[in-house]
Amino acid sequence: MGTVTLGVSIAVPEPYGSLLQERRASFGDPAAFGIPTHVTLLPPTEADAADLPAIEVHLETIATAGRPFPMRLSGTGTFRPLSPVVFVQVVAGASACSWLQKRVRDASGPLVRELQFPYHPHVTVAHGISEEAMDRAYAELADYEAAWNCGSFALYEQGPDAVWRKLRDFPFGGGGGAPAVPAQGGYTIEASSSAPSLRP
Repeated sequence: MGTVTLGVSIAVPEPYGSLLQERRASFGDPAAFGIPTHVTLLPPTEADAADLPAIEVHLETIATAGRPFPMRLSGTGTFRPLSPVVFVQVVAGASACSWLQKRVRDASGPLVRELQFPYHPHVTVAHGISEEAMDRAYAELADYEAAWNCGSFALYEQGPDAVWRKLRDFPFGGGGGAPAVPAQGGYTIEASSSAPSLRP
């Protein structure tokens, strides 16, 4: 069956996802429309296509053990000069993202891998483009704000055309006796009912 290139991420919902994708394209990033706006939980990873059913069971188990949690983006950051990336910062939900990504890559599962850099949840808005364009992305999105209640993550596959396509969503288990995704500072996160907010 061959190999596939997979990724696991939290999608940035509308209208924020499209807005940031369009902004990324406006900075001259050619990958903008091939990558849905997201927070990575598992970077591009090669896997045997035959392992997909086991991978889906693994991710379903993780999602069932989690609960929705608030996510908030605010302002920009960069990994330069270590890596040519400008991003929008995750200022709420980072601990939950870290909790999830550790379990996605857990040694007991089918997606074991080491990371090239320490995990730092973020939303990329410019990658590998000119320094001038990355400076512009950093400055123009410095006041960006978005917030929503994260209720799932998803499995994606990269096609031969380099476009990432969603294979399946994995909603969190929510109520009942399911353990909660740990919150910032170690407190349990309860689902938020507040409406999303956006400050241009």
